[in-house]
Amino acid sequence: MASATSTDIEVLEQARQSIAPDYEPSDDEPYMNERQTNFFRMLLLEWKRSILNASSATLQSLQDGPIREPDLNDRASSETDWSIELRTRDRQRKLIAKIDAALRRIDDGEYGYCEVTGDPIGLRRLIARPVATMTVEAQEAHERREKISRDD
Repeated sequence: MASATSTDIEVLEQARQSIAPDYEPSDDEPYMNERQTNFFRMLLLEWKRSILNASSATLQSLQDGPIREPDLNDRASSETDWSIELRTRDRQRKLIAKIDAALRRIDDGEYGYCEVTGDPIGLRRLIARPVATMTVEAQEAHERREKISRDD
């Protein structure tokens, strides 16, 4: 399972605060009721919007011109920074596909339920990782199988 970076966590928290500063999905209400699904839909849309904005800023920086550092060490450092930035954007491009898939699951009424077992994923897990498709137990089992097949 890909772990969330601190930037993802910060962006998610900002998105959560901007869409519903006074609402936190609770176990005291019916699971995946309309208010919860609307909360997660808005959270996912806000997360996607922030990723696209960051990507636009990166694209604009790239279009502003090539790296023109006179010192070779400075140029190498700048190129390394750009490489890291582009890898981050590529990772986020893949994340957008997961966000879109989660939005489709909301539309289909499947969001919040494990794709393997059909059990509820859980609100705490979904708040932490809104694109989660499996319960913690199913994800751990999947990762164990994946590790075993890699070791073979």
